[in-house]
Amino acid sequence: MSIKKKTVLNVVFMAFVVSFFVTPLGYHSKIFLNRLFSGTPDIIAGNTREQIKDYNWRLKDADWNIFNFSKSKDKVVFINFWASWRLPCAAELQSIQNLYDRYKGQIDFYIITNEEQAPVEEFMNKNEFTFPVTYLIIGDASPLAILKPPGSYILDSKGFIVVKEEGIADWDNNKIDTLLDEMLSEK
Repeated sequence: MSIKKKTVLNVVFMAFVVSFFVTPLGYHSKIFLNRLFSGTPDIIAGNTREQIKDYNWRLKDADWNIFNFSKSKDKVVFINFWASWRLPCAAELQSIQNLYDRYKGQIDFYIITNEEQAPVEEFMNKNEFTFPVTYLIIGDASPLAILKPPGSYILDSKGFIVVKEEGIADWDNNKIDTLLDEMLSEK
């Protein structure tokens, strides 16, 4: 009994599809596809930007110390809500790391999760991310809507929301660099 070429191709294709769900290759392939299809965030037109009024927002740093978001008043701010267990977040974080590497010390980064420390630290070490992790205090008032991960904001130094991105985005691009450079030069 001979096996037809079409049958062999179907079996190979099915094995490839199954690998997306049950092997590490699948995880990395899904990360790659998410990155491939992530878009550049949209910039909100100047006359339609909302301004946050209150910077009083308690958060926790990587050492679990409580601090206040008010330290970022009059600064350019990048905020991202993420979760280590969400595939789109994992796919997006490399572009955020690249953005952080270019702008650390110039803008304030808040890469915010509501997870416990142990899984976050493991995820950060495994992926060699060095951006600062911020922990959300669930139930505390926030000057911004808490976006479903992944979700991000960019605020200018006057507190106007310049970018509000719900979903995965590519933060490692010239459009965002140009925007941040312009915002930093206006300070």
